[in-house]
Amino acid sequence: MELRHLRYFVTLAEELHFGRAAERLHIAQPPLSQQIRQLEKELGFELFHRTKRKVQLTEAGQVFLGEVQQIMRQLQQAIQVGQQASRGEIGQLVVGFVSSTAYNILPNILRTFRGSVPGVRIELHELTTDQQLEWLREGRMDIGFLRPPVEENRFNWETIFQESLMVALPEGHLLASQSEVSWRSLTNEPFILFPRILAPGLYDLIISLCQQAGFSPKVAQEAIQMQTIVSLVAAEMGVAIVPASLQNLQRIGVVYQTLEEHTPKVGIAMIWRKNETSPTVQRFLEIVRQEVLSITVIT
Repeated sequence: MELRHLRYFVTLAEELHFGRAAERLHIAQPPLSQQIRQLEKELGFELFHRTKRKVQLTEAGQVFLGEVQQIMRQLQQAIQVGQQASRGEIGQLVVGFVSSTAYNILPNILRTFRGSVPGVRIELHELTTDQQLEWLREGRMDIGFLRPPVEENRFNWETIFQESLMVALPEGHLLASQSEVSWRSLTNEPFILFPRILAPGLYDLIISLCQQAGFSPKVAQEAIQMQTIVSLVAAEMGVAIVPASLQNLQRIGVVYQTLEEHTPKVGIAMIWRKNETSPTVQRFLEIVRQEVLSITVIT
């Protein structure tokens, strides 16, 4: 029994006329009659009562029709699901992100993706850069948003967002009222910083800029998340060098000031495995690139 036999049967059951059914199926009437008899022989029971004047379903044919129609609906659904899967429109993505991306590009990306591909479930995990690399190695995550650079050849990555650095100061700090803050003025300040292993690129840049200003920062406290660092600044535990988008984190007791000297911008990179073949991942990458391009055009 082939799928075409079932399609022929359903069409004839709907028309109850060999001529009209053959016309709908774009075949001649004799082959249709032959195919139906072949199906009945294979099934072991008659599907139709045939007379010169009319064609009617047998009782067994009526029951068989209901079951076949259900099969055809399931088949159509299976085809649609398969097509969606091939286009990356269904499934699940595990996405990691460093905390600061929640204040710049990530919300727009997620909003656009969910609007374009509502059938994909996104599982989000707030992870440091080193944690994301570990999760990618272990296959626990599909895509990450982290601080570049990435040294491992097993991953693809591309920078999707860049921003300036600023200094976060306690609200009552003497420098908080200045329009700009020089690096040298921070020489004797206690710094709140994250451990280097969490984001080596950003850490090394901050240390290098301090050294270029003639001092090594005195680290009074380390913290893992940017939100925690800003909270410690509000508690007057020290000052912190942070990405400019952290201004979107409204925290009472903290003032963000522009740095006087020109400093290199820091980036956010999107990262995924080189051998990744998932259509869902590829669809996500495509949407992120479109979103980044639209932001670039607007700005």
